[in-house]
Amino acid sequence: MRTKALLLISGGLDSAVAAKVVLQQGIGLEALNFVSPFCQCRKGCGDLAKLAEELGIKLHIVPLFEEYLEIVKNPKHGYGSNLNPCIDCRILMFKKAKAFMEKIGASFLVTGEVLGQRPMSQRMEALRLIEKESDLEGLVLRPLSAKFLPPTRAEKEGWIDRELLLSIKGRSRKKQYELAKTYRISSFSCPSGGCLLTDPGFSKRLRDLLKHCSDPTLNDIELLKLGRHFRLSFEAKLVVGRNREENEKIRKLCRSGDLLFEVPSFSCPVSIARGSMSEEDILTSARIEARYSDAPKDGSVEVKCSTFDGKVVTLNVRPASEKELLALMIC
Repeated sequence: MRTKALLLISGGLDSAVAAKVVLQQGIGLEALNFVSPFCQCRKGCGDLAKLAEELGIKLHIVPLFEEYLEIVKNPKHGYGSNLNPCIDCRILMFKKAKAFMEKIGASFLVTGEVLGQRPMSQRMEALRLIEKESDLEGLVLRPLSAKFLPPTRAEKEGWIDRELLLSIKGRSRKKQYELAKTYRISSFSCPSGGCLLTDPGFSKRLRDLLKHCSDPTLNDIELLKLGRHFRLSFEAKLVVGRNREENEKIRKLCRSGDLLFEVPSFSCPVSIARGSMSEEDILTSARIEARYSDAPKDGSVEVKCSTFDGKVVTLNVRPASEKELLALMIC
């Protein structure tokens, strides 16, 4: 019976190449992908399935939200350059992977990690820490950097020939691209990573959300990915769409208690106000909406304000000034 391993697959270049290196040694491989609300990969699970099919391995997809959000709020090992808790993120995924390994009978874990590629989570000491805290010491094979790392159990037991593993380190992916061409891998995406928590603008919006909302939902997180954000008061915020695609997404994210703003007589964005809104907040939202519309900026503008259940009121307001926008803008 073939030795079985579990691959943590991101859909990116490194994990795809790591899979091929291990498969060539006759290992029975299955892949596990964790879906995070902070992933900005646009191709999504469809391409992951295509990549798994290309590699000839079974794919399992597991969503992570509540637990992931908790480590974003309070990471034991701190943040990277923005709101990215990379070490805590890896520990969470490794713990989940360990349980999944037991479920499918896998003897070790395979990842596409490269020593020195990520400044926070892929340093030697960080790799050791992650293994220790996830109770996977000696059970994580990193084929791309294996020759820079201590032998794993898979190598010691003879399941894997260490001589056939690689010695890649650092941030360049030149070697991985060469190997992808050799292995004829073409369905990978996000070769440089796709976590929104490393983005300064998104991190600023998320910090604001966590400061003003103790229990954000997935809908709240999705809204962070869209538009221009304004903090109206401690209880209320406004998001203004930047293009037609965002406008449609904002409409779909509207929920009970939200207000939508539009300027019916001119080309305009769709804006969504969320939270406990005072009359002043509603008027300010209408004025910001008017400012971003094509309506003249030197007079009164008619703005339509509608509720989730379709009730509509019309407000006549003066467009907000640039100074007012800057004073309220989150990002």
